[in-house]
Amino acid sequence: MKNLLHFILGVAFIGSISSCSHETSTSTGWSYNDEKNGGFEKTPFMDQETGPGLVFIEGGAFTMGQVYDDVMFDWTNNSRKVTVSSFYMDETEVTNFHWLEYLYWTMRVYGADYPEIYAKALPDTLVWREKLAYNEPMTEYYLRHPAYRDYPVVGVNWLQANDFCAWRSDRVNELILIREGLFEWFPNQINEDHFSTDAYLAGQYESGKREDGVTDMDPNKETRNIRMEDGVLLPRYRLPTEAEWEYAAYSLIGNTYEELISGQKIFPWNGNYLRNDNYKNAFYGDLMANFVRGRGDYMGVAGHLNDGADITNDVYSYWPNDFGLYNMAGNVSEWVMDVYRPTSSEDVDEFRPFRGNVYETKVLNPDGSIAQKSDQIDYDVAGIKDYMAKFDRTMQGRSTPEEASLIANVTTAVDDADILIKEDKGEAANQKIKETVELIKGTELTISAMILKGFSENITETPGNLRMRNVSIEENIDRRNYREADNIDYEDGDFASSIYYQDPSYEEKGNRMYDWGKTTLISDRARVYKGGAWDDRAFYIQPSTRRFLDEREATATIGFRCAMTRVGSPTGFGAGKRK
Repeated sequence: MKNLLHFILGVAFIGSISSCSHETSTSTGWSYNDEKNGGFEKTPFMDQETGPGLVFIEGGAFTMGQVYDDVMFDWTNNSRKVTVSSFYMDETEVTNFHWLEYLYWTMRVYGADYPEIYAKALPDTLVWREKLAYNEPMTEYYLRHPAYRDYPVVGVNWLQANDFCAWRSDRVNELILIREGLFEWFPNQINEDHFSTDAYLAGQYESGKREDGVTDMDPNKETRNIRMEDGVLLPRYRLPTEAEWEYAAYSLIGNTYEELISGQKIFPWNGNYLRNDNYKNAFYGDLMANFVRGRGDYMGVAGHLNDGADITNDVYSYWPNDFGLYNMAGNVSEWVMDVYRPTSSEDVDEFRPFRGNVYETKVLNPDGSIAQKSDQIDYDVAGIKDYMAKFDRTMQGRSTPEEASLIANVTTAVDDADILIKEDKGEAANQKIKETVELIKGTELTISAMILKGFSENITETPGNLRMRNVSIEENIDRRNYREADNIDYEDGDFASSIYYQDPSYEEKGNRMYDWGKTTLISDRARVYKGGAWDDRAFYIQPSTRRFLDEREATATIGFRCAMTRVGSPTGFGAGKRK
């Protein structure tokens, strides 16, 4: 892969040596990479490059769901055989130092003009506070002190984890283009003038270029940007799905002979022991993961700290599973992509099961070309409205007249923006929110910073990225596999699946199957997290266990690791029994 670009650059030279060297199409007989017939290109491709920090996970079928007693009696995790495609996953959890690198870049690019973007990226370090425990040192030291730099980052909500994945994708692809000689190091990127993979592919990022591009075989052009068809750029980093995470944690590849699985695992290691049972090993008898052994016992006894950790631990602690992944049990629980539903095991597909699809497409100009990338911040008006409603309720009877006036003015402005959204006037609504932000900044009240924090947490788009929108029903009229953009509550939470499906007026009230905040905490923003953490008992370190939390909330026990889609052969390196 490292020399792939040199092959692309050499296509023109190879073609000039002999016309008979051109490979021809088995469909039309026309030759590839030939300027004489228009220059349709076929670039050399060997295999997908493994991105930084990733481990290849060969996919397959496995029994997903409960494999041991359901001691919580939730009955939300019935066993089911499913198939997961091959993919890549981080060897370890994302660390504090990884996150500090992300914060540094965000401050360097956005800090001067858009400090709210940096504020959005900050983890909640106050998650360590407990009313009846002294954890205050962790609020100051855990994220930034070098003693914890290789510990998993916590205090990160699901939305922030996704933002990190997007940032990481762009930084890795930017480095690939620098490595291949197309770009120079360009540390002066600022605001919308920073590298984005999508913007580059759309021809909307030119800063920092060292070369105009690679040789274009089109006889009417000289150079072009790298395209997806070249296979140079990597797919996006993302959160793993629940099925992918559980499959990777079990690592049944170590128990497989041909198509026979010798035994179902309870934990990411063989057997039902929680300690190292290899009597020939110097670590014989030590705990296999970082979890709570019993009431009040978080790390063992002085002189022999059994799991070696009071809270989290270094991400390379303990033993990797058969895929080479560390801490798939204990240390921290981990966010996955899925939206939580108690009936997911019954509803989702058998192939690549997942709940949470919201289909998007690029915003286009009237002539069909891709719209110019964003040069401003966009906000989630519904999220801000929800935040202000909760803020107003909390401040009832406690605010000064000046504070009450500010809250009322902000609430009115947000309500006006919400009306504009419903009238399909997104630009006007966003402008209204920006004016409101300036109004808040112009006050000197203590609560101003608190209100602005809620606005920052609901930023949906940052400068430099291509504009996206949800697909519409109108553009999917003849489509059979889906119509609507949002399929999160499909068959479990949508109007058709509720007991009120015969009452059309009930759908308008927006209160369907899950009456959030009154009878349940399940909503379309409830996200699954997997695995046990440093403060969990042994039951939760089973890969099959599943819990959920609102995507906007964070704890001192939840971290995450990234995944990446595997394209092409599921066996890796282009290998296979048949060719």
